Amino acid sequence: MKPSFSIGIEEEYQTIDPETRDLRSHIDLEIIQKSKSVLRESVKAEMHQSVVEVGTGICENIQVARDDIYNLRKQIIKLANENGLLLAASGTHPFADWRQQEIYPDARYDMIVEDLQVVARENLIFGLHVHIGIEDREEAIRIMNSARYFLPHILALSTNSPFWLGMNTGLKSYRCKVFDKFPRTNIPDTFGSWSEFEGYIALLIKTNCIDNAKKIWWDIRPHPFYSTVEFRICDVPLRVDETIAIAALIQATVAKLHQLHTRNQDYRQYSRALIMENKWRALRYGIEGEMIDFGKQTEVPFRDVMEEYLAFIDDVVEELGSRDEVNYLHRMMEYGTGADRQLKVYRRTKDLKAVVDYIVKETAEPPTIGVQEADRESHSFPEMTSLLPGDPL
Repeated sequence: MKPSFSIGIEEEYQTIDPETRDLRSHIDLEIIQKSKSVLRESVKAEMHQSVVEVGTGICENIQVARDDIYNLRKQIIKLANENGLLLAASGTHPFADWRQQEIYPDARYDMIVEDLQVVARENLIFGLHVHIGIEDREEAIRIMNSARYFLPHILALSTNSPFWLGMNTGLKSYRCKVFDKFPRTNIPDTFGSWSEFEGYIALLIKTNCIDNAKKIWWDIRPHPFYSTVEFRICDVPLRVDETIAIAALIQATVAKLHQLHTRNQDYRQYSRALIMENKWRALRYGIEGEMIDFGKQTEVPFRDVMEEYLAFIDDVVEELGSRDEVNYLHRMMEYGTGADRQLKVYRRTKDLKAVVDYIVKETAEPPTIGVQEADRESHSFPEMTSLLPGDPL
């Protein structure tokens, strides 16, 4: 049976104090409670109270996913504003201190903090997760094995966390290095079958490493409870257009790999150690660096690598109906990632609060992919900037 290639998107946002531009924990958890009354299961709390997560439903194509995640951004921004908060999409906050953030009162999070201690408390980061529907579990394992190679390329496009504790880290995705401290993260090994993967999970549960498979936090994983392959490597992007373009790239990658499998072909699988070299380059330099072409054993500028990548998936893009969304990746490479743009604002203003203001405004930008010019004004967020003291840019 052909996979559905359905799409599900999860984004994590920062709740911002409009006066200080620092993170602020939800006042009496009101934003979560009110959000659930409006958005129901589409919104949930994360471990830190200054984090809000939204998730789309099961979307049959990228256009439905765009409308769904955009509507969620719009609604959660409105609810945040009504509670005296701003909302921001960035992999890290430019200057917030994790030691000042409160943990959400939840038994699962209490257990994680008890187990991981300061590693959990420090994990004040914000990501993008993309689920692609693969109903056959054996195919999900094959897809995961092959897709590992492309994870650094996807990460580079999403990089959006250059600052940490008020410092320019020199990395385009410092979020990745914060999350690396967790166990069972990063690029996974390959598995020969679904039963081998199940055996791995069973061993970890039996030896009290985990209580369920949700504590497998790899950059890509077959979801333990949904019939999806989940890509977890990305920083949450600034703009909804960037989220949708990256999701379209991920969907097309999965569809192309499945196409190869139906022809008794496969994409060459490289070792975790080699892929980790490209992951480092991605989180360090983003789209401005070079990737290793393992086949040619040489370094190649990222933009050249991406042209080859886009050519590789090109024949499935039309069938998926995601040409406009995939083409937006060219614009992203032209104007820079969220990290590049945050750094540009900081170089111009020397003010991290101005960077926060920029993030807030970019988070509110309406989608442009697949939206007619006449409709864009109706997609705006008039409430978003009304709480800002002024425009430093």
